[in-house]
Parts: sequence; C-alpha cells; structure tokens
Amino acid sequence: MVKSAYIHIPFCKSKCHYCSFVSFADLDLKKDFLKILAKEINHFYQGEILNTLYFGGGTPSLLEVSEFENIIRLFNINKNTEVTVEVNPEGGSYEFFRGLFDLGVNRISLGCQTFDDKILNLINRRHNAGQVIDAVMAAQNAGFGNISLDFIYGLPAQTQDGFLHDLDIASKAGIQHISLYGLKLEPDCHFSKNMPVNLPDDDVQADMYLAAVEFLKSKGFEQYEFSNFAQKGFNSRHNTAYWDNQEYYGFGVASHGYQNGIRYANLDTIEDYLKDFTSKKETKLLTQKEILEEEIFLGLRKSCGIDVDKINSKFGIDFSSKYKNVLVKYLDLGLLEQTTKGYKLTLQGVLVSNVVLAEFID
Repeated sequence: MVKSAYIHIPFCKSKCHYCSFVSFADLDLKKDFLKILAKEINHFYQGEILNTLYFGGGTPSLLEVSEFENIIRLFNINKNTEVTVEVNPEGGSYEFFRGLFDLGVNRISLGCQTFDDKILNLINRRHNAGQVIDAVMAAQNAGFGNISLDFIYGLPAQTQDGFLHDLDIASKAGIQHISLYGLKLEPDCHFSKNMPVNLPDDDVQADMYLAAVEFLKSKGFEQYEFSNFAQKGFNSRHNTAYWDNQEYYGFGVASHGYQNGIRYANLDTIEDYLKDFTSKKETKLLTQKEILEEEIFLGLRKSCGIDVDKINSKFGIDFSSKYKNVLVKYLDLGLLEQTTKGYKLTLQGVLVSNVVLAEFID
C-alpha cells in the first residue's frame, strides 16, 4: 500500500546557475497547472492515509496558502502525517508560514545553499543570507519546530572554512535538520555551458564533506544518510521512505513515482502535462533482481546500512553467500564494515560509494 506522496510544483521566478531540475518561469500557467494537478490526484490517488506528503520543486512557496489548502484537502492525512513544504527564503513571511502551519504542514525545508552573499550572487540565487535567518525566525514564530536547511558544497570561490562557517551559523539558528549536497553540474544547467572560475575540485569537495560530517556531529546532529543530518527524532520520514525502497505517488510535471513494482516519470513539459496528465514519459516494471539491487543500493545510503535478515527474508537469498566476494573485498579495504544487523559503508566508503555500490549490480 502506498503511504507517501510527492508533489512537484514546477515554477521558479528564475533559474539558479547550477540547477537542472524541471521548472518554468511562466507563472501565467499556474492556475491551469493546479487545475490539472487536482485532476491527476483524484484520478490516481487511492485514498490511503499518508505517512508523508512532500511539496518540492521548482519553488512550491510561489503558491498561495489557499492553493496549498486546495491540494492538501485532496489527501487523507492526520496529525501523524509528516507534511513538508520547500520554501525559498525570500518568500518566507510569518503570515505565509502561519497559514501553512494552520493547514497541518509541520515541516519546512529552506533552500539556503550558503550564507555567503557573494557566492549567492554568483549562483543566481534570489535571496541573501539575512533573508534565510529571517525566514527561519518567521517559521519558528509561526509554530514550526521541524525546520531543515539545504546547503551545497563545492560552489565557486567556496573554501572549506567558509563552508564550515555556513554550518556554524545554521547550527546556532535552532533548526532540526541539515542536508548537504556536493555541487554536480548536469549538461543542461547554466554552469555546464558557462563554467565558473575558482571551482573546488573533487578532492576539495571530499575534504569539505569529511569536515562537515565531523563538525555537525560535534553540534549534536546525527548523520542518518549520506547527505542528511538531524537532531534526534527529526529524520526526514519522507526521504527515509525512499531509502527504505517504499512505494510512493508522484504528482505534477516531471515528478517520479514508484507503485506496484513500477517506477514511472511524468511528462516533463508543462504543455504536454496539461494536455494529458494520465500519460507517462517513462514506465519501467522492475524485475525481482532489479528490486533487490535497489534495496541494496538505497539501503547502503543510510548510515545504519542494510539489514541482511530482512533482505534474505524478502528475496529468499543468502546475502552473505551471494555477495561474499564483494563483501570480503570492501571489508578488507575498509570501505565496508559489519554491523549487528548487516553491513554499512564507512565514511571513506561513502566517498567512493559509486564504485562500491556498482559491484552489487550485475
């Protein structure tokens, strides 16, 4: 049974230079999009009580509170449902946050990226550092006690000291969750065609990551996945559902979902989506072998690693025997370690995770 839903709000006032996510600047289409979005939800959603509901983008905070209300009321949620909205700092007023809080939204994710105003300008963000702090305070005053900040490391002209300074500011802001993402330039983003100068290389990025893990640990944040850190009890339940390989709905332009063993992607132009919300850009029925490989791949992203007994029971295999050669190789290299329940990547293993994980895929 599907217990999570992701909604992609595909509008942005402008495009960040590193961004390759699907988004559109034509806000005149917002009304039509929301009308079709409601039809899509009513068509596919089966009425389950959701554990998590997540609004991502794009820039979800371009919606009015009343527009969020019209969407949320289409779902069966209760006081235990984690409802997250991604917010750009410049749109984070007290009135907006209070309106969301009164609707039952209980988690806010703010796209900070850095507190360095010069770098924010270089990457074409619309906010400044002061607006991030103002947004955090506004959300807290509105009643939110579960706030996450996103950061990117490896940005142009960014240093390790500067990155740690960003995290120090965040740790003092009274937030509960931090996500860290290494800069990766996809072919269709602005920076891939206009390469910035003073871009930290892979080795510097790795040093930034290792330093950040140590720093956040010293500030009481527990790392529960490669990129995610939380105060105790504040892990993102929605993202954890992904890493636990659970099924979820995907609604909206370019959203992805996973149901009945089928991974699917919605149409990725707004014009096509508005014409036919039932069609998919891509669907793939996974084989049992592919589901097993995803279970391993996603599970090893978690700091707790994989539970061998659960995998053996679910797939009818002897994991330690099936993958003996891979396990021995990376245990000896110090990139994997054994836990009471199975195996997990070491911190050094995380840095070369693509190499390690590839060996679990035939």
